[in-house]
Amino acid sequence: MLIYILKRLYQAIFVLLGVLSIVFFLLHLSGDPTQLLLPLDATSEERAAFRDQMGFNDPLLYQYANFLLNVVQGDLGYSYRHSEPAIGLVLERIPATFELTVASLLIAIGVAIPLGVVAAVKRGTLIDSVAMGFSLLGQATPVYWLGLLLILLFSVKLGVLPTGGRDGFETLILPAFTLAVFSMARIARITRSGMLDVLGQDYIRTARAKGISEWTIISNYALRNAAIPLVTVIGLEFGVLLGGAVITETIFSWPGVGRFAIDSIFARDYPVVQAIVMVLSAIFVLVNLAVDILYTYLDPRIREGGAFK
Repeated sequence: MLIYILKRLYQAIFVLLGVLSIVFFLLHLSGDPTQLLLPLDATSEERAAFRDQMGFNDPLLYQYANFLLNVVQGDLGYSYRHSEPAIGLVLERIPATFELTVASLLIAIGVAIPLGVVAAVKRGTLIDSVAMGFSLLGQATPVYWLGLLLILLFSVKLGVLPTGGRDGFETLILPAFTLAVFSMARIARITRSGMLDVLGQDYIRTARAKGISEWTIISNYALRNAAIPLVTVIGLEFGVLLGGAVITETIFSWPGVGRFAIDSIFARDYPVVQAIVMVLSAIFVLVNLAVDILYTYLDPRIREGGAFK
């Protein structure tokens, strides 16, 4: 197990290196940041001096080499706009994004798994059709439209929830539900599919023939054996929610990383964007590693088969 974890962490280094390299070159193709960082009335001499001071005149490969050297030393540079360490600015906003992501994922899991299980058990009935119709609707609904609709209904019309911000539990409800809907639909469909595969197995029929209660069969046998693909999807959804909350954070004025990333991209604040990508990529890699390790507890055959040796 330890050797497997070390191998995955070693691979993660190259994953992060590749992601950061792609982001570095894409950002430097986006335009000249001096157009946004200096006043409109700045002279050409002032712009040239500023470019030289910031190192923008250096060859791109030289800038890239300096960037990698600084990353190895834990230095992701200073924000052009805020004149503060980029990594510090990102870490300040991670708790808000993490809070929104965890809340959304808990809502999605709490609704989707029971919905998928019921749909599988009641396959072909009206309940199954309603559940899958809900899943289809959830995957087809644009996040920005749903968020605005919820604001209009619960904040403007009913006045029971705030329109945005981050100030207590009430401000979390609407953005968390908005972000959870798409993941909720995907998890419900995967749960139903996995349960249908398991419920058709011989050992399920044997358990029923022995008179074991249906609830025990579903909870102790079927759901546990259908959990491996489900855990994979949930782990991926966590990464997607963590890095994909941009629209939701913008609509609800949630002070998280996603909204900060959009502002930094428009301002061409290279160090901040690179720091955001590195932090989110590292979290995503660690979540995938945790999912792989969890497999061994759900299905010991994976460990015995040598996948984790």
